[in-house]
Amino acid sequence: MSIFNLDRVFAPKSVAVIGATEREGSVGRTVLQNLQQAKFPGTIYPVNPRRSTVLGLRSVPAVQDIADGIDLAVITIPIAQAPEAIEQCAAVNCAGAVILSSGGKELGHKGLEIESKIRCAAANGGVRIIGPNCLGIVNTTARLNTTFANQTPLSGKLAFISQSGAICTTIMDMARRNSIGFSYIASLGSMLDVDIGDMIDFLGTRSYVSSIVMYVESLSNFRKFMSAARSVARVKPIVVLKSGRSEAGARAARSHTGAMTGVDAVYDAAFERVGIVRVKTFEELFDCAELLAKQPRPPSPRLAIVTNAGGLGVIAIDALADYGLEPAQLYPETIDKLNQVLPEHWSRSNPVDILGDASPERYRRTAEVLMHAEEVKGLLCIHVPQAISKPLHVAEELVDVFAGTKFPVFTAWIGGEESVQARRVFHNANIPTFDTAERAVRAFMDLYRYDQNLEAIQEVPPKLPRKLDVDPKKAEEIIRTGCESRTPYLTELEAKHLLAAYGLPVNTTRLAQSSSEAVHLAREIGYPVVLKIQSKDILHKSEAKGVQLNLRNDAEVVEGYKDILASAAHYNPRACIEGVTVQRMLPKPDYEIILGARKDQDFGPIIIFGMGGIFTEIYQDRSIGLPPLNRLLAKKMMKQTRLYRLLQGYRSIPAANSLALEEAMIRLAHLVSDFAYIEELDINPLICMGQEIIALDARVVLNPEPAVPTPFHLVISAYPNQYESYATTKNGLDIFIRPIKPEDAPLLTDFFKTLSQQTVYFRFFRPLKQLPKDMLVRFTQIDYDREIALVALHESEGGEEMLGAARVIKEHHANSGEFAVLVSDSWQGQGIGAALLKTCLTIAQERGLQRVWGCVLSGNTQMRALGKKLGFDIKRDQGTTDYILSIDLQHVDLVGEKATPQAQPSHVSDLRT
Repeated sequence: MSIFNLDRVFAPKSVAVIGATEREGSVGRTVLQNLQQAKFPGTIYPVNPRRSTVLGLRSVPAVQDIADGIDLAVITIPIAQAPEAIEQCAAVNCAGAVILSSGGKELGHKGLEIESKIRCAAANGGVRIIGPNCLGIVNTTARLNTTFANQTPLSGKLAFISQSGAICTTIMDMARRNSIGFSYIASLGSMLDVDIGDMIDFLGTRSYVSSIVMYVESLSNFRKFMSAARSVARVKPIVVLKSGRSEAGARAARSHTGAMTGVDAVYDAAFERVGIVRVKTFEELFDCAELLAKQPRPPSPRLAIVTNAGGLGVIAIDALADYGLEPAQLYPETIDKLNQVLPEHWSRSNPVDILGDASPERYRRTAEVLMHAEEVKGLLCIHVPQAISKPLHVAEELVDVFAGTKFPVFTAWIGGEESVQARRVFHNANIPTFDTAERAVRAFMDLYRYDQNLEAIQEVPPKLPRKLDVDPKKAEEIIRTGCESRTPYLTELEAKHLLAAYGLPVNTTRLAQSSSEAVHLAREIGYPVVLKIQSKDILHKSEAKGVQLNLRNDAEVVEGYKDILASAAHYNPRACIEGVTVQRMLPKPDYEIILGARKDQDFGPIIIFGMGGIFTEIYQDRSIGLPPLNRLLAKKMMKQTRLYRLLQGYRSIPAANSLALEEAMIRLAHLVSDFAYIEELDINPLICMGQEIIALDARVVLNPEPAVPTPFHLVISAYPNQYESYATTKNGLDIFIRPIKPEDAPLLTDFFKTLSQQTVYFRFFRPLKQLPKDMLVRFTQIDYDREIALVALHESEGGEEMLGAARVIKEHHANSGEFAVLVSDSWQGQGIGAALLKTCLTIAQERGLQRVWGCVLSGNTQMRALGKKLGFDIKRDQGTTDYILSIDLQHVDLVGEKATPQAQPSHVSDLRT
């Protein structure tokens, strides 16, 4: 349901507290008091059938007795009564309810039944549910506090989401003591309805939210979560503490929330893919939150460190080294300036050791120099108590110097009571402060990691040098046959045929059902050869002694064939033996790699890359990625392994073909993206010999009845090739219309150069000489679930040329979207814009959008003419000279208008009529 009604939930005009009471220590009383103490400006309705007033407010017996209706209900009564309360809320058009009551799915079957009744009652009336088993919600900008915490948080621009009420109250208490403010706090509890994905989407649209911090035990609706996080993390930092990293922790999370958790390494890969920074401890989460709330993000890791104790400066440097970084190298001019304010024996390097007798003034003058140094992009001041200089006096001297900085400035004041008082001064001045140098550096690096993640997810991936031709029909036939067989496994031969259908290089493999046939095949393939048992009942061939290597003549093949059959019969007398495969015996490879995929219970297909061969399980040198992949993502997976350094070449061993490996990973990701039936797929080993890569062995496990069908088994929407089509322009040029890809950034840049300034102004409502990088990334790296973006291409021997582009962006609050169309000046009037927009509208209609609209400048007569041709309603934008074009997709037939879906290249739409 996404963010429907959440604006009314978090900024209500009226709130009903169901179960409000004056009983000391009760949840109902505490919630009512918190609403009053926060000075909520709307109307508060205590709901209690046994009292006429509660805490000075007139009480009503039931929700339906509230004549003016309500926006938000807070339910504090036992959860067994919650379904009836939600029915009453639905009857008065209540936007949402916060259910504080516990006793839901975390208690088992009975709790699940109650939650089911709540869900049904809420769905019937469109009531959003937060909880149950939660602390409540806070919006400081609306002066709303529906929690039963013992205080109202300070106002700020940090948002906090938590599944644990206890973590929420702890964060709120620590934040107040450290002068950290929040705009929103949402304790989600069991997430019966509103989940973390919904909250990320909602907070991403709020101007009073600068960053989001989360405590997560489990996720629901993983595809929605990934889509929301991927969208919002590009503009606002998201930091998460995900508990359940260990197996024991995962079991505890299940008992607490009643939800399943996945393999922790997959969560790491998922968070990194969407740009989320993951922290490991509660302390780290809070430290990162403090820096996010109080300081700008570091533009680079060039940190300067000032200390009055050399040893602590070294500790800070070591902490930086743990991240593979060094402190900022001070320029000679900076050292000259420091020479003028520091005694002769200062360190003359970074860390800047200003000696144990450093006075408050020496700290201040040193900080001033470094804050104006071009090479410094972050400043950490460390202080330990010395006999000459008092911690409190130094802190008071630095507070004014640190005001208005453009990069992070933070402190580590180490010591007892005097240092505690100094840290309080920093807290009151909104300057982050820590009690150890390591904590300070770690928090700084967490913020820098966000910028690194952001840069990585916005990098333009290079194209592969050739088109990825695949044969999905052949692959589907192999998979269907495998699903219909008595076991869910493909034989090695079938698995290799499947890989070959998607262009993955495999070792030539033929099946023999007799020793004489094996000899015949061996002669065809060429000696030496390998024989392997072919049986779905024997998955691990080596264990069954079902492999014979390096057979060099006919006699050895005959003997090897007999030995394999005898060993297989001994290993599993009931095994159904289909024969023996004959394969080319290859020379010793340069490298052995494992490349595979498996279905994660939470995140769907994952891709695995790492060191292969017989020592795969021992070395455990693997990385994990989520499909779909491009060259950048594939290369990143490779770099995350220790194997990657070896693949660059070592001594006499040549470097592996990195491009071929990237292509193989991308092809495998395509395969598992296209077929939800694949549960597991292992290529082990994938060998590298010179510039060649070959799959020597393959294993595929199928699920004839996958829980989620294609393409929804993926948590990241894949390229929607069903929207590819061909068309012919009015002057007879064949064009290819397809969804935009991240690799299209260079094409889009070249396309922009063909536009006149007038065309640019009509599209962007302002002059642009070139597309800024952030805009280029935003236009090409789209979420196919959220946005429809198509391009029209002319394909020739010289490559591709972009002729036009169009998109429809779905709006958050409604089943509507905004369109935009752009066609190269030299190709306008050829029907390209009409073909693009009609296809966009058809897709929007298919996805349930009811209305598509766009703003058109008064001088853009061509766009108005196109809108009229396609049936748009055209009206003046009130108070301007511009026009609003809109079309009701519920009452328009676009079937005959759209470009023909791609079946064969000869199937085209003719735009000349």
